[in-house]
Amino acid sequence: MDANDRSIVKFVMLSHAMVHTYELSIPILMLLWVGEFSISIGSLAVVVSVGYAMFGLGALPSGILADIYGSRTLIVCCLVGMATSFLLLSVAPSLPILVLALICWGVAASIYHPAGLALVSRGVVDRGSAFAYHGMAGNAGIALGPLATALLLLVVDWRLVTALLAIPALLVALYALWARFDETAGTKDRRAAADSSDATSASSLSELWTDSKALFATGFSIVFVIVMLNGLFYRGSLTLLPEILTTMLEPVVGDLQVFDPDSPMAAEFEPSRYVYTGLLMVGIGGQYVGGALTERIPTERGLMVAFGSLGATALVFVPAARANIVLLGLVSAVLGFLLFMIQPLYQATIARYSPANARGLSYGFTYVGTFGIGALGAAITGLIYDGFGAFAMFATLAGFAVLASALSYSLLASGYTGDRQGTAEPGDD
Repeated sequence: MDANDRSIVKFVMLSHAMVHTYELSIPILMLLWVGEFSISIGSLAVVVSVGYAMFGLGALPSGILADIYGSRTLIVCCLVGMATSFLLLSVAPSLPILVLALICWGVAASIYHPAGLALVSRGVVDRGSAFAYHGMAGNAGIALGPLATALLLLVVDWRLVTALLAIPALLVALYALWARFDETAGTKDRRAAADSSDATSASSLSELWTDSKALFATGFSIVFVIVMLNGLFYRGSLTLLPEILTTMLEPVVGDLQVFDPDSPMAAEFEPSRYVYTGLLMVGIGGQYVGGALTERIPTERGLMVAFGSLGATALVFVPAARANIVLLGLVSAVLGFLLFMIQPLYQATIARYSPANARGLSYGFTYVGTFGIGALGAAITGLIYDGFGAFAMFATLAGFAVLASALSYSLLASGYTGDRQGTAEPGDD
């Protein structure tokens, strides 16, 4: 990598880590918002799903804006917007203001993925390594963000925690204004012939409509449904897991005392927060294995097996978790591993089932499906959990996974393998 590549990679790594830090700190904070705002966890999940929906639904227009105004400007807006939203969360006096802050966060966060991926694609010559580092940084945010939140909650109030979490994003935004790099250097210096995947996005609504119709007329339409089902499972499980783990750990750990009973930290220590963080850390290994499998097996087969295994894990999760602490840890680890192993598999599948000149559009729709429509998973599972309990919730999640497995098999059985000329970049999520 040259100096320009390194400058861009450093910027997108920091920004990507910030996005996922905020995304997965919210479920940890939900445990405290239930008491603060006198709302059930299921109803709160519906509230939170509104913000998460904006995280996905804004991806498509954000990609178009990135082409017009440049990625650096859009990402700075994203970082400042997320920080401001968390500052608003820290002073939210009521549930409506909390909802407003979450919506603002979702809108701001939705900017990042299309703008960040466009910056790497257009500005970096060594794109493969850049995407790999980009994905690693996202994984670090996924795992370490909730851990940092949980540790801060041991010593300070949640309002101060959310205010403190705003600081890193503001610092990265300042770094973006200071850093020097050429956003188009990779495109200009590409050694190979111009790649059609570097084609510009649709310049008008009519072109966007025409390109979208052509895209969904291919096998991508099935892949989109698979991605959407994955989003429903992802958001539905991760949003409520801290609460579910809390109820399951209470009878298992009993009166476990890590801190002095008279210490302020004793009242704030919640084992479920650390089990949840461990589950996300195991997911980093799942991402690595999933990425390796994309080079060794048909991704359709990998998705079929992974979703089938995820469905089976969801069905046994509650009985296993209630049995003893060892099984709870094991089934949580398996869930986290499989959930994140799927991501590189579906990213590679998207590249195979979309034309090279519509790759940007296809990934824009991907984030709409995963994070936008997928946000309904939090609302659906929250209502089911409130009304029918944890087992019914996980049975619903298993249904999403089994349906995704069946659709993956349909792709494999059809013999249609999409655009095999295209290759997915690692670490796109």
